[in-house]
Amino acid sequence: MGAGMPEPLNVLVTGSSRGIGAAIARLLIEKGARVVGHGRSEGADTVGADLADPAAAGRLWDAALARLDGRIDVLINNAGVFEDVSTAAPLEEWHRVWARSHQINLQSAADLCRSAILHFESRAGGGRIVNIASRAAYRGDSPEHWHYAAAKAGMIGMTKSIARGYARKNILAYSVCPGFVMTDMAEEALTGPDGPRLLAEVPLGRVASADEIASVAVYCALDAPPSMTGASIDVNGASFVR
Repeated sequence: MGAGMPEPLNVLVTGSSRGIGAAIARLLIEKGARVVGHGRSEGADTVGADLADPAAAGRLWDAALARLDGRIDVLINNAGVFEDVSTAAPLEEWHRVWARSHQINLQSAADLCRSAILHFESRAGGGRIVNIASRAAYRGDSPEHWHYAAAKAGMIGMTKSIARGYARKNILAYSVCPGFVMTDMAEEALTGPDGPRLLAEVPLGRVASADEIASVAVYCALDAPPSMTGASIDVNGASFVR
């Protein structure tokens, strides 16, 4: 960088191999950030990690930090799973799906937030955390997805706790709450038998695009004012309003 030129922000984005995460990573790069992504497999700009493994978040953070020359300015937790389980399923299966959902959707994000906060505290300037939650955190979800709603509600509570606890250190935290988004994860539901009913719940008449969610996440990561810390931003076509 030339004299007087600010260094680009270094950003870790989880779940960046497709959908919302890929859109976030693209937009950040367009805006001049240095981005390390995350997926199930290793790549030139991607750290491979299976967040179902309780130790994976720590390894992911360390690998991303090494790739970004020892400095991360923004963490964006986007990785998630949306798997169904019936209340009539055997208890062992019920526990397995709940445990996997909470490990990937909440615990791994919490572990990464912890690493980010410790890192931000160790240097001047603070940092930002953006957690991709869901409208399900507030309105609940289907009978097959209690676990998902519970995990995303936990993510909202975690984000607000971080905002309250660390604002004086300029560590800021925001959450984004989409409804259905046109991604691979939601396509099966939207194109299945329940698709017309699900779409009818959206007053806008369509579901959000990944680029729309990315624009809000990147705003939080780069431009949102510090006084917004702790905010949860709804992006769901008015399918749920608070």
